[in-house]
Amino acid sequence: MSEKASIIPEKRHGIRPDRVSANARKVVERLQEAGYLAYIVGGSIRDLVLGYDPKDFDVATDATPEQVNEVFRSARLIGRRFRLAHVRFGREIIEVATFRGTGEGGDDEHREVEQGRLVRDNVWGSEEEDARRRDFTINALMYDPETATIRDYVDGYDDLVKRRLRLIGDPVTRYREDPVRLLRAVRFKVKLDLELDPPTAGPIPEMADLLHDIPPARLFEEILKLLMGGRAWETYRALVRFNLWEPLFPNLFDDPSKPPVLVEQALKNTDQRVAEGKPVTPAFLFAAFLWRRVEVRAEELIAEGLPPVEALAAAGEEAIVAQGERVAIHRRFSSMAKDIWCLQPRFEKRRGKRAQRLASERRFRAAYDFLLLRAMEDPDLQDLADWWTAFQEVDGDERHEMTRAAPGKGKAKRRRPRRRKKATS
Repeated sequence: MSEKASIIPEKRHGIRPDRVSANARKVVERLQEAGYLAYIVGGSIRDLVLGYDPKDFDVATDATPEQVNEVFRSARLIGRRFRLAHVRFGREIIEVATFRGTGEGGDDEHREVEQGRLVRDNVWGSEEEDARRRDFTINALMYDPETATIRDYVDGYDDLVKRRLRLIGDPVTRYREDPVRLLRAVRFKVKLDLELDPPTAGPIPEMADLLHDIPPARLFEEILKLLMGGRAWETYRALVRFNLWEPLFPNLFDDPSKPPVLVEQALKNTDQRVAEGKPVTPAFLFAAFLWRRVEVRAEELIAEGLPPVEALAAAGEEAIVAQGERVAIHRRFSSMAKDIWCLQPRFEKRRGKRAQRLASERRFRAAYDFLLLRAMEDPDLQDLADWWTAFQEVDGDERHEMTRAAPGKGKAKRRRPRRRKKATS
């Protein structure tokens, strides 16, 4: 049964027009001028109501992707699972999606469901149907910049005011349609400091195993959203609490609720760097997550006669391949993690020019930060960590003196001068 949208005026929602992307407003304006319905939708409106600055702006319309392409000649049509149009303005891309329908009319040609999972959804519908088929109520708000009003079909604005996270429809069905919603529930809860509605929270632990059906590459993208937003430690604890950690990173820790100190501190350090506006990389977190497994396996390989660096490289590759069955780690991040691991034995070799060569390595800083975390777990490494901290604070003669006095296995061997061959007559 169709219901009218609740109309929330500007004096209630408080969104100032100047906080809305000018390009998104332009897209809506041109679509409306062409005779179509169009609104700015989703996370950007949610964030603006809560007082956050959105990273991007999306538009929903009753125009088909092909019709959007006619209005914006530079639009690029993408996607199979969800057909979309991208309208580019310099470096900013406005994503334009056609209103989706519920698929209840039996349009099998454009909608595919496999074992309860929605694998393709290009069934067009009305603006109300589009709002009701979104995942959470707070993501279903539609903003019309022409009237500066929000259109709300699912009481999402009320949920925002009450800071409540609630799925639209039956939670079990919606999670089964797309199990990634299990992770999105945790991400929005932590990121936006919301309370999970009990019916939304209840099924999560029992349905966590559905994540096994999600492609590892897609889970990797979700992991980045979960852990790179400045609330990594709190997000980790929420994942553990809802039984979502093990399907993602199985058998890494004896007790995920009490992770190794190195892991906890790596998550907290990432949050601190985000808060300070410093760059962060998921490679460092993956290095921390897999370190215990890599270290144990490397010790086995060393016992079999493999040199330490080669043992770490081999153990690291094994760990990354095994992890890739659940969460595929992009090669540039897995390579950096392996570099961090393989540089660890070199910190112990400080005599002669070895320290300076190590300090000039591209991954030195990340490997040094990793050494500091290892020292928090192993007090025997603290003197080594302190030495490297001091080494970076001096230069010239002081560095030379430090390397000369550093503990080591005797002096470095001198090269014997090459004997000159006797001249022959």
